Amino acid sequence: METNDRDLLPEGLEDRLPQATAAATRITRAIMDVLDSHGYDRVQPPSIEFEKSLASRMAGIQPRRMFRFVDPASLRTLAFRSDLTPQVGRIAATRLAGAARPLRLGYAGQVITIKGDGLDPTRERLQIGAELIGNDGVAAAAEVVAMAIEALQAAGATGISVDFTLPDLIDALAAGPWPLTSPALNTVRRELDAKDAGALVAAGGGAYLPLLYATGPFEAALTRLGAMQVDGLLDGRIAALRAIAAKLGANNPGGGVRLTLDPTERHGFEYQSWFGFQIFADGVRGAVARGGAYSILGQQGAAAEPAIGFSLYPDPLINALATGEAPRDTIFLPLGHDGDVAARLRAIGWRTVSALGEGEDAGTLGCTHRLDGTEPVRL
Repeated sequence: METNDRDLLPEGLEDRLPQATAAATRITRAIMDVLDSHGYDRVQPPSIEFEKSLASRMAGIQPRRMFRFVDPASLRTLAFRSDLTPQVGRIAATRLAGAARPLRLGYAGQVITIKGDGLDPTRERLQIGAELIGNDGVAAAAEVVAMAIEALQAAGATGISVDFTLPDLIDALAAGPWPLTSPALNTVRRELDAKDAGALVAAGGGAYLPLLYATGPFEAALTRLGAMQVDGLLDGRIAALRAIAAKLGANNPGGGVRLTLDPTERHGFEYQSWFGFQIFADGVRGAVARGGAYSILGQQGAAAEPAIGFSLYPDPLINALATGEAPRDTIFLPLGHDGDVAARLRAIGWRTVSALGEGEDAGTLGCTHRLDGTEPVRL
């Protein structure tokens, strides 16, 4: 069988057809409306920037994930964005450096990577998020997590679960009460990621073993974390997590949001510092949102600026909800219809499809109504 290469798409890229596109439009609008209602102003950075700008704005950014090429105008290396957060950080540190803090910014756009993540081959994703710049304290963390939950619920997500983590905890322990050399630290991180108790002990990380059991439902895991003797290093982090959880409870008086803790989770937290979180939802594979505290590198000589935010990756949610997306009411306008009547109907929210020739069938064209004189009649 012949294959027509001009009709193929590269691996990890796909078209979004009308029903899924309608769901994506609705979900994006619902999320952005929530961000706007909390005072987050939308920005739109370009999809391509100089690689140096994208790769050096925050520690932990991985330029090897980016598509890179040479700009024929400047002869410098450009890159497609793989994450919108560094771009928002650049805007905050440059164009909006003089704006009042805390600065609240929202965004939505496509990001692209050289290869997929784990077993997921997808290389282009929709990323929607918010960044609160100038503050990374408990109140800021609680605002951001609560807003991410509200946005997902507005989009139609159910069965929401929030998993907290402490991305810099292992580094803090290794530099303090449980010292490790650099090679040993990398090994301990790997075995903690694998949740392999035997290999962790064999690697010289026996002191870190209790961290494997400080995971699971929030209160029980936090109690086990608090029982660890580490010279008070955990006290502030535990108090902060309890305060954030309490604020989430106040914002969700009916409950329904499950909280868990995994203090050593690092996947997807390349540049986060003291606090991170992931959000999961029923019927959606993998995390649908991820966020936490981080620092933005400012202009040369300027101090780094604290920030906290989240990114939603709603493509799996869109796919899950698209099949249930209700068809929109649409009026079929026959040949010779009154244009003023049709304009009035569109002005009050109707969607119309005009006949272009004889014999067109309203039902086949996806219409739910037909214009009869001046009024729509359901088919």
